[in-house]
Amino acid sequence: MDSPFVCDLAALDATERERHRDVGQEMHRLVREFRELADGYAFRFSAESSTILLLAEFIAVERLCCPFLSLVLEVEGERTLWLKLTGPDGVKPFLHAELGLVHLRQP
Repeated sequence: MDSPFVCDLAALDATERERHRDVGQEMHRLVREFRELADGYAFRFSAESSTILLLAEFIAVERLCCPFLSLVLEVEGERTLWLKLTGPDGVKPFLHAELGLVHLRQP
C-alpha cells in the first residue's frame, strides 16, 4: 500500500530535525547539477565517501518523515553519485519548494 502524500515532521524529535536540516544544507552546497524526472528529481554529486555517508544519513531520516518518497542512491563508477527523489502525483512541486531548487544549477 502506498503511503499518503503527507510530510510528518513529528516522526523526528527536535535533535533529529535540526541535524536533518544541517544535512540538507550541506547536501544543497554539494549538488553539482540536478535533472527533472517524470516523477521527481535527480541530483548529481561527486562520489566521495563523505558525500555517500551524508546522503545515506539523509535517506535514513527522510524516509521517516516523508514515507511517500522513493529515495535511490546510485553510484556511477568512481566519480559520480546520483540521489533520485521520486513519488506520487504532486511530489515535484513539493520537492521544488522544499529543496529550494531555484537556487541550484541546472544543466
